[in-house]
Amino acid sequence: MKLVPNLLLCLLLLVKLYHTETADEEPQPPKEPCANWMGGAPGYPGHNGVPGRDGKDGKDGQKGDNGEPGEPGPKGDTGEVGAPGTEGPRGFPGIPGMKGEKGEAPVPNIPIRFTKIFYNEQHHYDETTGKFRCSIPGLYYFTYHLTVYLTDVKVSLYKKDKAVLFTYDQFQKNNVDQASGSVLLHLSAGEEVWLQVYGEEEKENNGVYADNINDSTFTGFLLYPDLDLH
Repeated sequence: MKLVPNLLLCLLLLVKLYHTETADEEPQPPKEPCANWMGGAPGYPGHNGVPGRDGKDGKDGQKGDNGEPGEPGPKGDTGEVGAPGTEGPRGFPGIPGMKGEKGEAPVPNIPIRFTKIFYNEQHHYDETTGKFRCSIPGLYYFTYHLTVYLTDVKVSLYKKDKAVLFTYDQFQKNNVDQASGSVLLHLSAGEEVWLQVYGEEEKENNGVYADNINDSTFTGFLLYPDLDLH
């Protein structure tokens, strides 16, 4: 009976010694399945997959620096003319131009012809002769305003070949003068009234002047027609 316990003790010691010796050895990797350690022929490539959906837009980045100016492009076609704009402010006066040639002066002892007509609807004034001709008997008012330049002026208002009003202006050098006169006259049908330079010294008395900014005017109109008492 003592033999059995001693036998069991020897077996336990043998097992312990065996485990101690085998613990120092490197562990062996387990064998892989047959498909891994025994390789077969390569397979065919698979088909391309379906493209994925577009991703979300990213956030805007910071503004970049301005690039270099490009080359000028070709000249374009002329555009249509636009509508006229509003009138701008009046500019400063320009530089005076050169003095023009002296115009023809009124000839003494003949009617002065006023050719710039402001109003003559009844055609009582004849610009070819310079005379006002009465067609309606009555009381008339006549007036004249003359620009005087370069020399003196002597003018008279005539009615039916007779002077009824005289005006004289003595010209002052480096200046522009004005001469004027007015009168009431009774006229019969057919009578004429006009203005003319008088005197024998033509060069000294015909300073009546007009240009684009200075006018000399002669006016006549009916105030009251004659009443027919018969």
